Amino acid sequence: MSSASLKKIIPCKKNQLVEMVLDIEKYPEFVPWCIEGKIFDKNESSDLITFNGDLKVGKSILNETFSSHVSYHKESDKIIVTNLDGPLKHLKNEWHFKEINNNTQLEFFIDFELKNPILNGIMKKSFELGLSKIAKAFEERAVRLYK
Repeated sequence: MSSASLKKIIPCKKNQLVEMVLDIEKYPEFVPWCIEGKIFDKNESSDLITFNGDLKVGKSILNETFSSHVSYHKESDKIIVTNLDGPLKHLKNEWHFKEINNNTQLEFFIDFELKNPILNGIMKKSFELGLSKIAKAFEERAVRLYK
């Protein structure tokens, strides 16, 4: 399995960053290697937003679709993402948001394993670089949209 975490201060309000993270249909506009994002079965209550989502990632004909269940817990400002289908054997992904002086402290954790052991080995080697590129893309988008 591969796992990583990061903690960053993003220059926008907490609700803006949460909204941006939940809007996976816009990921192809700014997330590296993301080709398409779709949301299905969205439900919202006073403390919870849930939906199933598909992210198609890769380049041209070399791509995979990851299907996940996303839950945003409003009271605790936490998004939890778990795997439903696709090339992952296991996925646990958490986003924690805390507003500090009109900025947002983001804590991100991911733990996953691909079904294909060869791809899993390749992914482990380049995972840190990929995660830092994706984190930078979210930060740059927040600055573009909200500063």
